Amino acid sequence: MDLHEQQQFGYLLATAVERYVARLEERHRGADGALAHLKDDTSDSARELAEFTGAFFDDFLLANVDGACFVLRALPRRKIDAQPAGPIDETLIGMAKALFAELLAAKTVEALQQHSGYQSI
Repeated sequence: MDLHEQQQFGYLLATAVERYVARLEERHRGADGALAHLKDDTSDSARELAEFTGAFFDDFLLANVDGACFVLRALPRRKIDAQPAGPIDETLIGMAKALFAELLAAKTVEALQQHSGYQSI
């Protein structure tokens, strides 16, 4: 992946994290509530993350083969579970969304932990 594409992906990921963190903090009354929600296995956080990722892909025109390949090229070392058989376009988009959501979740936790630390000062 070229440097300018890496930079674009970094910006894309930072934008997604910023928006998702803001959404979680608003819905769960701050960083601590959002972190508790993400760590709660009984919550709907996985479904919410998938919905957010789908909407984000739609908003940023990534829900197509080219967009999926852009995301997948940015994450060449990440591993993904085997995908079910199906049309190539759906499989690529599904893999890209799954990997992006996984990375988004990790970065969101990091950002919320930072916000939580700042709130206690």
